[in-house]
Amino acid sequence: MVQIHRQAASCLLVLSIMLLAAAHCAEGLSSNSGDGVISRRRALVQGAGAAAAFSFASAASAATKTSIVSRLDSAAKLSMPSPTNVGSELNGVDNLYFPTWMTGDWSVSQTLVGADTPLGLKFVGGPNASEKIATETMTEARKRIGIPVELKLRFVPTKWGVAEDRLYNTRQRLDAFAGKSVVAAVDYSNVNASNRNAVLAKGGTEEDPLQTTFVRFKGPAAQKTFVVSHGTEKLSDTEWAGYELNRSIFALTNQSTSPPLTTDSELIWEMEKLDDNHVKAKLRIAGYLNPQSDTLYFDARQRAVILQDYTLDFRK
Repeated sequence: MVQIHRQAASCLLVLSIMLLAAAHCAEGLSSNSGDGVISRRRALVQGAGAAAAFSFASAASAATKTSIVSRLDSAAKLSMPSPTNVGSELNGVDNLYFPTWMTGDWSVSQTLVGADTPLGLKFVGGPNASEKIATETMTEARKRIGIPVELKLRFVPTKWGVAEDRLYNTRQRLDAFAGKSVVAAVDYSNVNASNRNAVLAKGGTEEDPLQTTFVRFKGPAAQKTFVVSHGTEKLSDTEWAGYELNRSIFALTNQSTSPPLTTDSELIWEMEKLDDNHVKAKLRIAGYLNPQSDTLYFDARQRAVILQDYTLDFRK
């Protein structure tokens, strides 16, 4: 079991990417008391809200559900998506691209409306499947139901489509869910699928968002988040669905001997444009076990072990 101070570990998010529960990050990361043990699943649950802010399904679209939209069903049994195969035309500039009507700066209210453990409590009980830890984990998660979090989000046009400004949005999410400033810096990292040289060579700009982010916290911790898989579906001129599977690696940057923690999480959105200045959305965050940390990984068979559902209201 990973030995990390409770407050430090609670800084982990699911999210991709952006999987940190920053509510206690500043104090916890600077503490060396080591008085507790916390599972990566509790870290995943406690931080899931900051992972993103998006999507809403209307009754009209419910009748014509697609593969992505169906993953928002309450009864859905989710399995981890396969990695995305990037076509040659997008190699180096790959990203999750949103509808054009998401362009701009938005004031967002994000509210947790449900939290569930589809495979049972023991799967969120940490490496040793402790039901005590699992119960505490879900109790903490459900305390946030119905409590809106206010934040700002930005989406920018690029040559290839509208992408979220991950530098701006990552900081906004983590600070908003922490209730204070916990992020020291956010930078992009170059990977084969999405890198600055390729963006510039194909006619993009220095400001175009990339996929991979690296976060430095004000306490001794850092996190790198990769996009493993993504996809989109246009439901109508005013409705859109998409998903993104993120892998985040979180590590303490002090003298701690605790190994880095890896979390896998899927963000599933459905978004509906009400008018040019108002978008409603629904977001589901699904958490999966990781073979590096969880003894029940093979029992889970790559199925989601925790689901958290949010509604979001975007206004300009």
